[in-house]
Amino acid sequence: MKRALVSDIHANLEGLQAVLKDIEAQGVDEIYCLGDVVGYGPNPRECIDLIMQCNACILGNHDQGALFDPEGFNSGAERAIFWTRDQLESARGSPADNARRWDFLGELPRTLRQDGCLYVHGSARNPLNEYVFPEDVYNQKKMEKIFSLIERWCFQGHTHVPGVFTEGCRYLSPDEIDFTYMLGDEKVMVNVGSVGQPRDGDNRACYVIQEGDKVTFRRVEYPFATTIEKIFNTPELDNFLGSRLREGR
Repeated sequence: MKRALVSDIHANLEGLQAVLKDIEAQGVDEIYCLGDVVGYGPNPRECIDLIMQCNACILGNHDQGALFDPEGFNSGAERAIFWTRDQLESARGSPADNARRWDFLGELPRTLRQDGCLYVHGSARNPLNEYVFPEDVYNQKKMEKIFSLIERWCFQGHTHVPGVFTEGCRYLSPDEIDFTYMLGDEKVMVNVGSVGQPRDGDNRACYVIQEGDKVTFRRVEYPFATTIEKIFNTPELDNFLGSRLREGR
């Protein structure tokens, strides 16, 4: 079984379309989304429609922010969430389509467990909101607590920084491991990176293919200038949300 794991699309239609095209070329059997379909980007409705076709999707903190009052967001992210909500309620969409998208977001689970694998947006300890950054390998207490909640392997997003965390408190970037990691008996957390807003200094969209005990990180070029222009032309979206796409930060 070949499974593609995507996360943090953030309403970036160009990034998502490019990744879905690459996924199709890889002969993938299933697609799982690890949350944050919306937020930041200019095409929330179109991205929801595409992700609804995936085999599974879990809730991200920006998805929840669109459903309820956003908490813990900076001003730019909060403005984007309120704009996203307006787009999902817009009269430009049919009432049936609007309701279908809201129902989809409202029914997303916070976690998914399958065959010893845990799929979350944030972390095993706080599936919605906890960040696990590369530098957290130096916070032994935090890592031990999170790993104690993982049965075998955990796949997550949220930080937009791809890589592998081992129970032995190591962080391995995709570059270090030649974009491939073989899962074994050791517990690991795998951050699948971000489709729509990479933050590891590489502006290409990122996702993971999970095939048995093999994890492969994929980087996909997409026309980010188009996404940037859309954001710049939307007054409610901070220009920084567009300009950062060029740098992958």
